[in-house]
Amino acid sequence: MSMDRREFITASSLGAAAVGVFTGAVYASERADKVKVGMCDWNLGESCNPDLIPKAKEAHLEGIQVSVGRSPSSMSLRSPDVRKKYVEMGKQYGITFHSVAAGSILNSIPLASEPESAVYVIDAIEAAAALGASNILMAFFGRGDLRYQDHRGDFRLLEEKPFKIYELDQRGVDRVVAVLKQIVPRAEALGVALGLENTITAKQNLEIIERVGSDIVQVYYDVGNSTSNGYDVPGEIRLLGNDRICEIHLKDSGTRVLGSPEGKVDFKAAAQACHDINYDKWFVLETSGREKRFMEDTQANVAFAKQTFS
Repeated sequence: MSMDRREFITASSLGAAAVGVFTGAVYASERADKVKVGMCDWNLGESCNPDLIPKAKEAHLEGIQVSVGRSPSSMSLRSPDVRKKYVEMGKQYGITFHSVAAGSILNSIPLASEPESAVYVIDAIEAAAALGASNILMAFFGRGDLRYQDHRGDFRLLEEKPFKIYELDQRGVDRVVAVLKQIVPRAEALGVALGLENTITAKQNLEIIERVGSDIVQVYYDVGNSTSNGYDVPGEIRLLGNDRICEIHLKDSGTRVLGSPEGKVDFKAAAQACHDINYDKWFVLETSGREKRFMEDTQANVAFAKQTFS
């Protein structure tokens, strides 16, 4: 049966539209595949436990942020056998160890005041190099908070609008700068970035980085923490730029399922800011999902992160 000119043009237009939709879907899928999503091991289960790697794979994760240790008497990643097991199982299951965290240990034994804390940072650097990780997280929460506290334990708010700025504990900051200057050569030699994760503004972090004087010192940015602290998340991401952010934590104080209506983080704005700076590193889930729904919620959070930040 022959087709007249009008039928041919209509069919051709529909076909082109279908191809366009298909091409767009493929392109969107390719972009999502480029977004790398991992998870903190303390959200995956017990910290420093390589036996949880299969669980990460089942949850559709591509990487794990591994804790350097739980306490001074339990520094698991010092062990060559533990490092070897991580590497072997990582290859088996296709899981990357993109970063090593000196988290709770530095929150209780702060870099700003305790000399032994520098040892744990060096432990993390060496473990990161052994696992093929590109950076470490150095935490400054709890006892390690870099904000000034008065005799009542309250933080001193310098400015509140348009976004909050707190006074820093200058003595603690000076100590951190001095220690990092000594640690930087080791990090540079091994190619491991030192990520500052804390409660202060991006601008205050940049001032610390400038004082240390090394590009290897960067910011480990957390969109959930920064939102809760009243900071301008998209503005801070743009201020820092791709070269000053080593990784990004994803969580939301309002919900354990990212993108839910109860959420407080503006993920769309954060994603646009990441796009503007050409951010090309890992997004790391710091949420375990709802109680007894780890697997389904984590798979949903991975899919949300890939779609939102693609």
